[in-house]
Amino acid sequence: MKVIICGAGQVGWQIARHLSGERNDVTVVDNNADLIRRATDALDVQGITGFASYPDVLDQAGARDADMIIAATHSDEVNMVTCQVAHSVFAVPRKIARLRSQSYLTAIYSDLYRRDHMPIDVVISPEREVAEAALQRLGSPSAFDTEVFHGGGAQLLGITIEEDCPVINTPLRQLSDLFSTLRAIVVGVRREGSLFAPEPGDQIFVGDDCYVLAVNEDVNRTLEIFGKSSRKQERVVIIGGGNVGLAVAKALEERADRVRAKVIEKSRSVAEHAADMLERTIVLNGDGLDSALLKEANIDRADAVLCVTDDDKTNMLAAVRAKAEGCPMAIALINDPTMVPLMAPLGIDAYINPRATTVSSILRHIRHGRVRGVYSIGDAEAEVIEAEVLSTSPIAGQKIRDIPFPEGVLVGLVQKGHVLHKPTGGLRIDDGDVITLFSMAKDVPEVERLLQVSIDFF
Repeated sequence: MKVIICGAGQVGWQIARHLSGERNDVTVVDNNADLIRRATDALDVQGITGFASYPDVLDQAGARDADMIIAATHSDEVNMVTCQVAHSVFAVPRKIARLRSQSYLTAIYSDLYRRDHMPIDVVISPEREVAEAALQRLGSPSAFDTEVFHGGGAQLLGITIEEDCPVINTPLRQLSDLFSTLRAIVVGVRREGSLFAPEPGDQIFVGDDCYVLAVNEDVNRTLEIFGKSSRKQERVVIIGGGNVGLAVAKALEERADRVRAKVIEKSRSVAEHAADMLERTIVLNGDGLDSALLKEANIDRADAVLCVTDDDKTNMLAAVRAKAEGCPMAIALINDPTMVPLMAPLGIDAYINPRATTVSSILRHIRHGRVRGVYSIGDAEAEVIEAEVLSTSPIAGQKIRDIPFPEGVLVGLVQKGHVLHKPTGGLRIDDGDVITLFSMAKDVPEVERLLQVSIDFF
């Protein structure tokens, strides 16, 4: 498949890394020569320096015979014009655009993206994706990371192991024996900064970050087994009333189970806009780092604080201040993955990485058909991949114990029809099953080969 990626920032770079690793023909376009050099030096891609919306630049990038164009520059307007040029001049079959401005995303203007108007096949909104991720984090308050799989039937939970965890020093093999009916598997462990796929004899230690794939009905029981409570969030303070904070507050207002939210926003005009858009949510104008304002928002009685301003350092400091004032749980929006190791020492419970969320969303739309979902873990260290097994796949008809998976790959769940099964060595993988795997980044190409998904994009 021939793909043109416009924009060589973090999102464009990660998508280029994924697609070039699967032996696709990838060209990256950006007007920043340094970013293009970084992409071509590190990845098996071609690079073009220039403005992505210019027809001659797209022509140079090979748009005449491209299968897909992904417009992920920093400008909504450039992304929209790029898709228009790709359609009108070069007839590129599939066009994906990242659009940030909420004005372009209002449902009443959805006709704008029809083929005879602004021909964009898939619109990705980072703010909406991040708001959805924030709601997931609030829904699993004991997990530092969450993602949904199997159409909402299963969840990936990131759980930090603490001293009160009942299963410390227990080999994973024994966990399966102790809780035989529990449909949950530890697929990844981060220990002392290093991520790996555990073996059955590996034990869980205090301080480990475990990634557990669990069927929805078993999530609460899974959390209890790992020493976590599945308490409900009834009071939430949101610091940052921009697009993300506003989207979360609106979603909380629409929920059937009443969640009381308060929003703190520094900019007066943004705070006024948020107050106009919300019906039952109290909006306070002021600095989220101000102790007096946090007290006014009753931070000590809140179940969680969600820090979603557009500045990583503000989010982290606001989370620390809120915890110091008595809030039991703090979630921070963090764009820079190098900041994540600071979370544990600062006592921040969970984080949302907008780039990883956006990349995962774009990959879901690119991997057409057979790959249902992809979630990137950490700084692109590993992936959780949900895919349908094809009859041509080498694993079809084989028992899990007989499949030559690399060391860094673990099966998390297998779906047969509408039923989700916990994987066992004797479980047979059949054509049409949907399988979810944890794979270290270096093993993803081998997983793609075993699933044979690359040949079936379109």
